[in-house]
Amino acid sequence: MTVRTLNILTASQYAALGAQPGVVRVTNDADVDTLELDAARVIELEFPKFTDGRAYSQAVTLRRRGFTGEIRAVGAVLIDQLVHMQRTGFSSAVLREDQDIAHAQRQFDRFAAFYQGDVQVREPHFARAA
Repeated sequence: MTVRTLNILTASQYAALGAQPGVVRVTNDADVDTLELDAARVIELEFPKFTDGRAYSQAVTLRRRGFTGEIRAVGAVLIDQLVHMQRTGFSSAVLREDQDIAHAQRQFDRFAAFYQGDVQVREPHFARAA
């Protein structure tokens, strides 16, 4: 499996994208098991507040269903969440306006490897080939 990198956008970069075809925005209380994926190129999952993590479960479910397009985190996205977003299947994240994109890479440097498996690398560390 190819490990996805997380594309990080500032709020202004996201605003500059404008309306895009094939973008489906999903609230965090929606059942993504019933979501029609055929026309979706990008699925935006909402984080209404930092303490609400239902979008992580939605991302995992979408990847398990076989969705290979972009899954984008929008809303109250903080740099503290980025590593977990990548591990649960997100491919991009739009940072909340008060977040500094320059600090984001430090999160990935700080947590460069994991013992547990995840959406990116399913096998736990001990089961991976050397």
